Amino acid sequence: MKFRFIVLFLPAVFLTSPGQSEDPSTQQLSAWLKRFPKADANGDGVLTAREATDFRKTLRSKKGAKALGRGAPRQFEVDPGWEAEAFPDHAVSLRPPEEIAAIYEKVTSGKGPAVTSYEKPATGALRIVGTGHSFMAPGYRTFPVICRASGFEQPLFTHTGGGITGSTRYKWEQENGIFEFDGKPNPKLLASIANAEWEAMMWGPYFNDRPDYYSCWMEFCLKYNPGMKFYLSDAWPQLYQLEEKPKSEDVFTPERLEQLSAERRVGYVNLVGTLREEYPDKVFILPTCDAMVLAAQHFLRGELPGIEGIHSAVGKKEERALWRDELGHLGPGFDRLEGYVFYATLYGRSPELIEGDIDFGGSKDFPCRELDRVFRKIAWQAVTGNQLSGVVDEDGDGLSDSRDL
Repeated sequence: MKFRFIVLFLPAVFLTSPGQSEDPSTQQLSAWLKRFPKADANGDGVLTAREATDFRKTLRSKKGAKALGRGAPRQFEVDPGWEAEAFPDHAVSLRPPEEIAAIYEKVTSGKGPAVTSYEKPATGALRIVGTGHSFMAPGYRTFPVICRASGFEQPLFTHTGGGITGSTRYKWEQENGIFEFDGKPNPKLLASIANAEWEAMMWGPYFNDRPDYYSCWMEFCLKYNPGMKFYLSDAWPQLYQLEEKPKSEDVFTPERLEQLSAERRVGYVNLVGTLREEYPDKVFILPTCDAMVLAAQHFLRGELPGIEGIHSAVGKKEERALWRDELGHLGPGFDRLEGYVFYATLYGRSPELIEGDIDFGGSKDFPCRELDRVFRKIAWQAVTGNQLSGVVDEDGDGLSDSRDL
């Protein structure tokens, strides 16, 4: 099913084109005013839809773009084909499974398997496919290591890219050979999804995402694996959410961190909520945003041993910080935290239950054992604290009340 409307993530709302969404609600306008006080042109303390539109035009100007800084594109054209009732007839996803595999085999020139598959694990491990970008890469790297330490191997097959090239929309077009990739299909995941068994799919989000970009993947997956479930990471606060780049880390107070987190949360809750209405009990959030905000709050209380600051691009530019650059990539060691969030959400099991240390490679001194244990605790707190994760632990035993491995 193709949804006919766009759900915007709040951080990019002023960068979208007029007519792309319904008039903003009073609640949205109030939230935007807190973030962009200069948008209130007449200074009356109330942001109108007209003022929001005018301010958006300012941000889209060269001066506004410069003020926002560099990074992954937050405004971009989307092929009008996404508004059609159906995808083009030559979309690979419309072909039979054996033909999809043959197309991918041609792409790889026979140098690799056309179909990746795994026997059903006796351990109960989930067979997972996924897309994503550099915000997902740290977790994709550490997640299998964490699973191994928990006593099982993690079947994981991904098709990723940097920035927009790892978005769900981009990967759907690329795999299908449609729109931007017309006639040049690369069905790396489609071939395996259609010809093998899987239990879950994971995604990394991107600016201006909409339900269509996810429902197309879901419809395809459920056609061949009806029991599959789907998990979307909600990312974390970033510098561009601030009107200006801060000169010190003093701006990152607990209250401001929660505000930035709340802004991020609105869009993801709306997106996942829309998908959950159409696909009950199928779509969940990987609460990486909650985890990073909790980590920042721990740092402010002096409870992240070995971490020197919140943001390497701000203030003293510490090397060991939560975020390492203006784009918002994770700092050293925080790949563990993201991996723990993935593990806790998908398996409904607290990383705190894993015995002993985990060999992630790299330095044995950093992160230290104490910091690693804090990461495990934060991950479980974030996952059980987010009602869209699907994990509830009311009895506090570290296992989801509805699932355990």
